[in-house]
Amino acid sequence: MPESVPLAQPPLLLEAERPMARLFAYLAPYRTRLTLGVSSSVLNKILDLMPPLLVGWVIDSLRGSPPQWIARLAGTSDAWNMAVVLAALSVAIFFFESFFQWGYQHYFMTLAQEVQHDLRLDAYERIQRREIAFFEEHRLGETLAMLNDDVNQLERFLNNGANELIQTVVLFIFSGFVLFDTSWRLAFIAMAPIPLILWGSLAYQRRIAPRYRRVREAVGSLSSRLENNIGGILVIQSFGAEAFELDRVRAASAEYREANRQAIRLSAIFVPVIRMAIVLGFAGVLLVGSHWILEHRSWITVGQLVLFAMMTERLLWPLVRLGQVLDEYERARASARRTFGLLDTPSTIVEPAEPIRIERARGELELAQVSFTYKRGDRILDRLSFHIAPGETIGIAGPTGAGKSTLIKLLLRLYDPTGGAVKLDGHDLRDLALEDLRRSIALVSQDVYLFHGTLRENIAYRAVGVPFEKIVEAAKYAELHDFIVGLPDGYDTLVGERGIKLSGGQRQRLSIARAILKDAPILILDEATSSVDTETERAIQENLRRWTAGRTALIIAHRLSTIRNADRILVLRDGRLAEEGTHDALIAKGGTYADLWHVQSGELVEAV
Repeated sequence: MPESVPLAQPPLLLEAERPMARLFAYLAPYRTRLTLGVSSSVLNKILDLMPPLLVGWVIDSLRGSPPQWIARLAGTSDAWNMAVVLAALSVAIFFFESFFQWGYQHYFMTLAQEVQHDLRLDAYERIQRREIAFFEEHRLGETLAMLNDDVNQLERFLNNGANELIQTVVLFIFSGFVLFDTSWRLAFIAMAPIPLILWGSLAYQRRIAPRYRRVREAVGSLSSRLENNIGGILVIQSFGAEAFELDRVRAASAEYREANRQAIRLSAIFVPVIRMAIVLGFAGVLLVGSHWILEHRSWITVGQLVLFAMMTERLLWPLVRLGQVLDEYERARASARRTFGLLDTPSTIVEPAEPIRIERARGELELAQVSFTYKRGDRILDRLSFHIAPGETIGIAGPTGAGKSTLIKLLLRLYDPTGGAVKLDGHDLRDLALEDLRRSIALVSQDVYLFHGTLRENIAYRAVGVPFEKIVEAAKYAELHDFIVGLPDGYDTLVGERGIKLSGGQRQRLSIARAILKDAPILILDEATSSVDTETERAIQENLRRWTAGRTALIIAHRLSTIRNADRILVLRDGRLAEEGTHDALIAKGGTYADLWHVQSGELVEAV
């Protein structure tokens, strides 16, 4: 494993290639259902186009010039008997048309549900495996928009748009065959506007695509703004910033509205232009066909002219829907490009092809000449080196910006160092399976996140089937049990969204209980008791001293009384190890730690 990695980072999201082809590839596992859906759609459209033929056959039969196959089917040339046969045939046609309509709707809708389910899971799995930088630099609302709005847009297209495209192709092939078989001369007149319509449709598609791309970007920005504001409602209200935030939401919503207006302005003009082109073909068929019949030309019968008029309408008027189909297609394409761009973007945290597996770590940690620089160029750690023996309790102190939080991210391999190596039990973290590494470390963060659910569920997070006695034991270690049993619903009390029903100290104690229940060989406490009162903190520290016996513990604290009894204290400054030793030794040394201690204990103030 190299001792350093390049600073170059991949983009947060790549531009996906051939997004719609990849969307349809998700249909591959459902070939049988897809075949039934496509077949039903094709047969439904063919049967839907039969009424013009039926009407033409009836008219010619009544006028004494029926198609020969109808006379043979009726067994007579009597006009009434042939009309009865055609009426019975129309009933059968409409029955099967309705049956196949049910078929394609059922199969395409269920297929859309399967694909959106598979795609959403793939997108979510990719997101939760992304490096932490993705979440620090990518707005949450945009991520949620990809998981919800974009995937739902693809589902809507598969529900309706895909079937529309299939039926449009069938419409052209079947009606074109019928018209040319009936009268190739009149067929050329009927289809004369089609090249103009297709050219206009393609030009429309090229112009509308970038507009829908802006719509998807704008909806992501709006989602981010709303998510941030709702999540920060306490800050907004405490600062009286409601009007200020309303203006910011108004601006984001106006941007989304304007992006949609630009798309609507173009899409609204498409249908009227296409309708005018369609009228030319329809009017041409009526005019020329009528002239041929009045001139007693043998090229066409009255029934065939009616057939042409109705079939031309069936052929050309659905082209009006082509604009809406293209709208749905381009919206889906924009969503697919963003979604597959997410799937294509590699994480900077890559697991080795053949990782070293560890069942349970001993807890030995080492940083060997570790340097780290964020993308923005700030060097946080500078050739930092230290060693922690298994079972040691280490306190980590230092002024703000010394690199303490970055150190935690490196130990969990949320980031990789830009120089040097972080090791667990002598193995570079980049050689280990991520699952084994993160199973070996229990983190209690200063910023506690609780999931909506009960106290029991949050303490036992991921520990499915753990005995209730173990949950209670962990809560007692965290000095939380007495508080819980005093609640009306006890351990089944809901904590609210992000634990909003609990105080800061209660959330921290719950997080400690959750880490204890994980039973990892390494415990990291990052300002884990900063919101807890002094008396409770002292009790928690005593409990943790008993629980961490035989385990490695890293305690990061600004409040130095928290780490006073650690086996060793590491003092970081400007990304380097400035001092190392016990509390008493560091006080006697009179360096950075002593200065911090004197300020916090009030001794410096008293001396002054």
